[in-house]
Amino acid sequence: MDVEVLEIRQHMGRFPPFEELSDELLDAVADSVDVSYYKAGSMIMELHQPVHELHFIRSGAVEIYRRSGTLYNRLEEGDIYGHFSLLRNHQAHFSAKAIEDTLIYLVPESIFERLCAEDEQFADFVELDQPRLKSTVEKHQGDTGMMTTRVRKLITRSPVVVDAATPVREAARRIGEAHATSVLVLGEPDDHPQHNVTDEHGATRQLLGILTDSDFRSRVVAEGLEADTPVAQIIEGPPFTVQSDEILQEAMLQMLRSNTQHLPVLNRRRLIGVLHISDIIRHQTHTSLYLVERIFTQTSAAALGRLLPDVREAFVRMVEEGANSQMIGSALSTIGRSFTRRLLELAEAEMGPPPVPYSFMALGSMARNEQSIVTDQDNALVLDDRFDPKLHDEYFAALAKFVSDGLALCGYTYCTGGIMGTNPQWRQPLRVWKQYFNDWIDKPTPERLLHSSIFFDLDNVSGEPGFVVELQDLVAGKAPKSPLFLAAMARNASNRTPPLGFFRNFVMEKDGKQNNTINVKRRGTAPMTDLVRVHALACGSTAQNSFTRLDDIAQTGLLPSGVGDRIRYAFEFISMVRIRHQAIDLQRDQPPTNSIEPENISREERHNLKDAFQLLSDAQKFLQFRYPLPAQRG
Repeated sequence: MDVEVLEIRQHMGRFPPFEELSDELLDAVADSVDVSYYKAGSMIMELHQPVHELHFIRSGAVEIYRRSGTLYNRLEEGDIYGHFSLLRNHQAHFSAKAIEDTLIYLVPESIFERLCAEDEQFADFVELDQPRLKSTVEKHQGDTGMMTTRVRKLITRSPVVVDAATPVREAARRIGEAHATSVLVLGEPDDHPQHNVTDEHGATRQLLGILTDSDFRSRVVAEGLEADTPVAQIIEGPPFTVQSDEILQEAMLQMLRSNTQHLPVLNRRRLIGVLHISDIIRHQTHTSLYLVERIFTQTSAAALGRLLPDVREAFVRMVEEGANSQMIGSALSTIGRSFTRRLLELAEAEMGPPPVPYSFMALGSMARNEQSIVTDQDNALVLDDRFDPKLHDEYFAALAKFVSDGLALCGYTYCTGGIMGTNPQWRQPLRVWKQYFNDWIDKPTPERLLHSSIFFDLDNVSGEPGFVVELQDLVAGKAPKSPLFLAAMARNASNRTPPLGFFRNFVMEKDGKQNNTINVKRRGTAPMTDLVRVHALACGSTAQNSFTRLDDIAQTGLLPSGVGDRIRYAFEFISMVRIRHQAIDLQRDQPPTNSIEPENISREERHNLKDAFQLLSDAQKFLQFRYPLPAQRG
């Protein structure tokens, strides 16, 4: 191999999609390359010109233009173009112009076709419709720790099992002999098959409940029950269970959601053991589950605030283990909910019980289970309709302030827009909240809804869940029938647009201007969340999580075939770029932010972010097409 070909091989092998080619294929590319030189200002490719080579930029810079003459992209050293034309009708669909003196390597069509046929990674990279986002997202899923550890790995012994009529004395003896922390209570099969399990003898039984060592102290000894009391009189109902092939992360989240320390483990319907919180802690000492348990043992807001380093450590660990954005968002949201619940417990212990029932309602990312390590407070209070401001508001104002100040100590900054329960406007009885939502939907304008979109992500954190359910049902029932509301929401969802991409160490805007940083939340995840919300409202979904909403949307005809999946992969990729860079900030002892400098974005991330931004831009355009302003009646 002569010196020039060797230099071509070494240079192209540094950049995607050539960097992962086999030596044989990379040699074939280098041997086949022709070289062309273009002065600054000269046209490299005209619209509709025949295309029979893949263009690789060796040096210089190139601008790509749409048919309308608007800027489509600005490319630099290591970038490629012409592949779309080679995959379609061999005609240029974009024009290309050198904006600096530029050297181009031309890879012939025959070699391009061979690479697509023999190298899956290369084919994914150059294919249309962002398939490389899918492969990149799947490739970056974790392969260690709780992300792949199955529950069955932690089950080392059979469960202790007793019949419903067994006296508590005997159940306690059985637990002691087995050095266990719980006993499962079985009864006759039930008409509801979801409650039935298979015992060690193969018989079908009903799983009635679980009795733990702490239950003996609190429900038997403390209550002064007789030792002959049947265990069936003490248990509280069928427990949550987990399948043995579930990953440990899912079991952890189930414990968090159900506020329990024990999960009976099933292999299909056969009882094989009980997973206890201590099993997980021994396996993984710095998990969010362990952190949640610590949250509920703290006795003051200040003590809760001292757990912030542990929250950040748990976050970094999840990122290092390859957790996806859904797992991380769910875990951080659960931690946030736990801080809130504990603060409410501390407040009520200090102030006394509430004068009327209430719901402490989460809004925004916590309601969607999509919290990041950088987040502010978005919450409200929904009060019972018996609420009398003169009699009760002093209590709830103090409650909201206690919680809000406590959350600030825990790292959740105050909402600069005042969307917190400390604001009297967002501390109202249920009937007022219903009127708020009726007015937003029945009398919409983009301006009126500009600061109200966050209220359409709502979930109960503590208190009366039925209050929030009523609001969710109201929205799901009215929104699909309100085209003017959907049109206004669609307009607002298109206000925050993504950039065009990256050029060297700058973020490139669609008008060609360049910025030094990009706020990945403001320009990526937030507008993606906004457009998914609009489609979810249109189909009457009561889901709050964006990925679950996409599942509901997929059951309708609102999106063209395949678009929902591409949105999902783009959303996941942008979210993980944001999350990974926040983890890097923490590892460098820097405050985590939503902003990233282009020089810290890898070439692979740049290519995939451009794909994701383009998909987001297209999805925003479709949003306004799908939900137009209704024609005015004369």
